[in-house]
Amino acid sequence: MTETTDAANGKKSASNAGRALPKWEAGAQNRLRNAIRKYTKPLADLVARDANEGDTRLLVTDFLCEGLGFDKYEDLTTEYLVKGEFADYGVRIDKQPVAFIEVKRVTTKLSERHLRQVETYALNEGLEWVILTNGVCWQLYHLALSPGLPVQIDLALDVNLLSDGTIAHKASDLFFLTRESLKRKLVDELWKAKRATSPKSLAKMLCSESVADAIRRELRRTTGYNALGTEIVRLLKETVIRPDCL
Repeated sequence: MTETTDAANGKKSASNAGRALPKWEAGAQNRLRNAIRKYTKPLADLVARDANEGDTRLLVTDFLCEGLGFDKYEDLTTEYLVKGEFADYGVRIDKQPVAFIEVKRVTTKLSERHLRQVETYALNEGLEWVILTNGVCWQLYHLALSPGLPVQIDLALDVNLLSDGTIAHKASDLFFLTRESLKRKLVDELWKAKRATSPKSLAKMLCSESVADAIRRELRRTTGYNALGTEIVRLLKETVIRPDCL
């Protein structure tokens, strides 16, 4: 799993700075900011008393509706049955399932074990998005399944409602989980930006023939040394690029 890059989130922030938001998007952002303000204290109280999972779900349900804009009866299905097991929530847009949500106790640290649990549900239903939350942290994962290859799971978004970040920044990030965003598939654009600028993607480009050739020409111009392209790629892999990005 990979970390969310600033480029993915920054793309939207930068675009917002230079344009007027559509009315529906401005409304969603305003609704999110109000919900974050409203639920910050109740969330902190739940953490302080180490509330159980049932109490956590009550708050999560309210936030899904008041903050993320889902209709409790039209868009959300609790205890969604998947091959004899139950996902905490199924999310539907226009009656079509788009994601599963797994809710954990408010003080539980979200982990890969929790992800594997909801990942199975998503794969069985053919869905590519899953959300993990304990009410405080909201994590969005993308699942990609290629024939003959293991399932690839990547973290697309990670927001902490009790972090020191501004309400506006949290709302801007969480916007991708709103009903409006999912309906318009804006979360897919977020994923495209993240995938394109991921460390592995950039490392692959750096090791490409065209980039190696450009480096070779620049080295010859500035130092007089005429390196081979294969030598440059080897040096990039051995001395410049982190091993986990290859």
